[in-house]
Amino acid sequence: MKFKVLIISPHPDDETLGCGGTILKHIAAGDEVYWLIMTNISVETGYDKIQVKKRRQEIDNVAKEYGFKKVFKLDLPTTKLDVIPGGQIIESVSKIINKVKPHVFYMPNRNDVHSDHKVTFDSVISSTKTFRNPFIKKIMMYETVSETEFSPPLQDIAFIPNGFSDISDYLDRKISIMKIYRNELGIHPFPRSIKNLKALATFRGATAGVKYAEAFMVLKDIW
Repeated sequence: MKFKVLIISPHPDDETLGCGGTILKHIAAGDEVYWLIMTNISVETGYDKIQVKKRRQEIDNVAKEYGFKKVFKLDLPTTKLDVIPGGQIIESVSKIINKVKPHVFYMPNRNDVHSDHKVTFDSVISSTKTFRNPFIKKIMMYETVSETEFSPPLQDIAFIPNGFSDISDYLDRKISIMKIYRNELGIHPFPRSIKNLKALATFRGATAGVKYAEAFMVLKDIW
């Protein structure tokens, strides 16, 4: 069975940091993969025209590299999701879910330090009730370097993975795609560095018994 997969990212780059290798794996398997981007930058929110144009080009280039079936953009103001009425965001997300009817979801960790990640999770999970959307079979929560590991070290909100994706054949391409977001990367020990991305993939791979892996918390798995 070929799956419809929806990748939800609060910002462009979260999809690649959190599950870039898994996206490539889904596409290689022939699945239809859709990308929902919650936020965007704009001149109205303090960015100059060059930055806005560059971000638009980055999104287009990343989408082309992955080969998404379709890209959805809500264009909500970045870093401002927590001041937008929750019902408004849920309604926008629900419309896309009902249009795509995805079997599999990938979304950010509820307890990431960035407020946009928290709001994104809450908006998506509110739209994934199986009795309303019986097509939903799997919901996965990914980790985002520079956000997940900086959440408070409290047991009840810790990211404890219970699902792993072997990306041994896809890490190099994930890294290559991440380099499109040049301004989001830095030199180690900056969290979003190529060295750190490889280190995390190696560590998660060792946990899963493979060379490289991405880790997830499985929130729902119906089969």
